[in-house]
Amino acid sequence: MFEPGYTPLPLSRLSQAIRPPIIVDLMSRALANPDVLSLAAGFTDNEVLPRVMIRDIVAELTREGLPEEPLQYGQNRGREGLRALSCRALAGHPGEQASGLDPEKVFITNGSQQALYLAMQALCDPGDIVLVEEPSYFVCLELLKGLRLRPVGIPCDARGGILTEGLRERLRALDAAGERSRVKAIYLVSYFCNPSSHSLGAVAKAAVAGVLSEEGFCLPVIEDAAYRDLYFEAPHPAPSILSMEAFAAFPKLYLGTYTKPFATGLKVGFGYCTHPVWLEKMLCMKGHQDFGTSHFNQAIIERVLAQGFYAEHLAGVRAHYAAKATMLNEVLEKGGLQQSGWRWERPAGGLVIWLRGPAGMHLGMESDFCARCIAAGVLYVPGDLCFAEGVPKNCARLAFGSLPPDKLRVAAERFCAVAAEFSA
Repeated sequence: MFEPGYTPLPLSRLSQAIRPPIIVDLMSRALANPDVLSLAAGFTDNEVLPRVMIRDIVAELTREGLPEEPLQYGQNRGREGLRALSCRALAGHPGEQASGLDPEKVFITNGSQQALYLAMQALCDPGDIVLVEEPSYFVCLELLKGLRLRPVGIPCDARGGILTEGLRERLRALDAAGERSRVKAIYLVSYFCNPSSHSLGAVAKAAVAGVLSEEGFCLPVIEDAAYRDLYFEAPHPAPSILSMEAFAAFPKLYLGTYTKPFATGLKVGFGYCTHPVWLEKMLCMKGHQDFGTSHFNQAIIERVLAQGFYAEHLAGVRAHYAAKATMLNEVLEKGGLQQSGWRWERPAGGLVIWLRGPAGMHLGMESDFCARCIAAGVLYVPGDLCFAEGVPKNCARLAFGSLPPDKLRVAAERFCAVAAEFSA
């Protein structure tokens, strides 16, 4: 006998596997303390949002008589002009082969996250394996597990650099276990990685391709470059996988975005895919989902790029985040963390600092340390969420993007105070 108003649903296996995002749980914990300051959310800073620029462009785009009405439906693949301008922006990075970039291989998405989801849906069946760095972007790990896929970690050094012989051993172990056919892709966050802030050099990147080739794993390679534009002083010199001869034989998907570096609320990103069948399948899935990313939002970004405003905006954004990264680093140093055995690298770009606490320290979501931080009014991302197997437990990701400088300082001081309690 069913309760009044209750009707059971025959839920799919996929929906049964999906759980609320971890960050939602973190934020709900924080809401219990109205004074909590978040070093967890990877948001950007309201202070550098391009309000005036967008206001003026919106006024232009809402005039009558424009040849391509931006308030109308657009193409599933995305605006032709924006795809061409995205190729031009990509070609402006060091080492890129501009002549080889083709706008027909670009598709516009609702942030690069959608492109990543489409890529996994097109490539993988439940139970399949995706190779990821250790640590890696925890939202990607959630996405994989939600699709009932298995992330397998690539061994990395303490700075986040890939250990190529460790990768070789991991591939051989998967082969020996009869799982070679299950390995469907490798996912790299190679520019100011979230969370480690590490960037892969050209030699290290080529070494990854070399090991994959030598071991007979010609896998689709996904390069997430969401933070590539957010360098502080100089762009990372390594070219993308699109322009490296070492990756010539591999199916490639490069993920870029205008979300983090320009305006998160517009949610416009792009993918560049070198494999026509893979691209076609992702576009089919996207067509079923939304029949194209918001045409109006695309038109805004297209105007920003076409009129040369993007580079000017980025210059201010980079200086702003560089100053905040310097402040957070200084507070952590003055807070005595290094003397207590904490280690981190000062980032050269991106929006986060990756901390490794003393060996044996437990910083996970259910730890006393995490609970004490929330009680003290500060939130962070437990680092174990960034590892495929949920270990080690002594890491933390601190994001400096969203908080204004005065609150960022207070949040960091609160974190240091809790760390001092647990080091006493």
